Amino acid sequence: MELLNSLVSQINGIVWGPPMLVAILGTGLFLMVRLGGMPILKLGLGIRLLWEGRRKGAADSGEISPFNALMTALAATIGTGNIAGVATAVVLGGPGALFWMWCTALVGMATKYAEAVCAVGFREVDELGNHVGGPMYYIKNGLPSQLHFLAPTFAGFGAIAGFGIGNTVQANSVADVVHTSFGVPAWATGLVLMLLVAAVLIGGIQRIGQVAGALVPFMAVAYLLAGLVALGINAAQIPEALRLVFTHAFTPAAAQGGFAGAMVWAALRYGVARGVFSNEAGLGSAPIAHAAATTNDPVSQGLVAMLGTFIDTILVCSITGLAILTSGVWTSGENGAALTSAAFEASFSGGGYVVTIALAVFAFTTLLGWSFYGERCVEYLFGVRSIPPFRVLWILAVPVGATLQLELIWLLADTLNALMALPNLIALLFLSPFVVKMTRAHLSSASAKG
Repeated sequence: MELLNSLVSQINGIVWGPPMLVAILGTGLFLMVRLGGMPILKLGLGIRLLWEGRRKGAADSGEISPFNALMTALAATIGTGNIAGVATAVVLGGPGALFWMWCTALVGMATKYAEAVCAVGFREVDELGNHVGGPMYYIKNGLPSQLHFLAPTFAGFGAIAGFGIGNTVQANSVADVVHTSFGVPAWATGLVLMLLVAAVLIGGIQRIGQVAGALVPFMAVAYLLAGLVALGINAAQIPEALRLVFTHAFTPAAAQGGFAGAMVWAALRYGVARGVFSNEAGLGSAPIAHAAATTNDPVSQGLVAMLGTFIDTILVCSITGLAILTSGVWTSGENGAALTSAAFEASFSGGGYVVTIALAVFAFTTLLGWSFYGERCVEYLFGVRSIPPFRVLWILAVPVGATLQLELIWLLADTLNALMALPNLIALLFLSPFVVKMTRAHLSSASAKG
């Protein structure tokens, strides 16, 4: 087991190493330049389309509203990465890591936009009449035949990774934090989670979209408000926190207290890696949800989709990071969710419980969002008949994850998660002319009408 763990750890260090980080950032920057900065310039339009997309249009095809499609994607992305991942980035990379997370998010908006445009533009209708899409479909329908092998490659990585990073790891996180805060046994939390997940999955993507559309906005807003309260209480420390962020993005962070210090490379590495882990821009997961949106306009859905990266990293991750820095506990030696909890608790009484509840709800919605990703990957590989047994396995894996030690599973899932990005990034680079063409046509049409 130690040998296997060592082998996977070495592979993980390679796939999340400099080449992968350069590929993810480079693809996002390339797309942002080709689009002329449109994702940033049209942020307001995306927000308006999101608000208008709460209901399905009569002439639009798809299963869930554009709003619920985004909420389903956010359900899978807003989770442990926003609470534990940001804290880990600050501990390992110093305050400067937050700056590089912001950079990752800004170029990631272009990546997420392109993913959704391709997802809707190249989606299909399966035997059950559902709209299916994502990297495996825009690879198959948009790339030369010589590259079609990348489609099942992506689907295989996605199906396996989902059981780790989207299922057992999330269940384990919930069980651990509930046990720590309230003393509830892990097996009890696992059973409750299993029943809740089963109740939602029976209804398919429509039920997932409805639950995500209700839970994600409520919990995200509640968490953001709690974070703003913490920042308000520590308002005097905000200028210093921002100074630390921008200073240590380019200069080493010296050791102090329980903080071991960090080089600039560490700030860049952990900022980018945790940013990508959090918002999943470039990994190819979110476009699977956006392909089910009730829209006939790929560009409109792309404008809605890019908001996911903005909300996840620019808003939620920033609140977490600044709350940690302004509270002063980032040098305490704590790490992960425990550090975020300590930061909120140091700011106001009961803040630690807010983090506990948020982590539990976010992890639960991640379970739902990733169940849909895994289901679509399995369907692509084995057809619609594989959906019922997949759902059963997904539900049964929840209590297993809640009660086991998952170091190896986490490492393996994290590695496969990175490997998902490779075929997706290749596809986005090949399909960038399609994305630019669709964008220009949409903007020209909108300009003519306006």
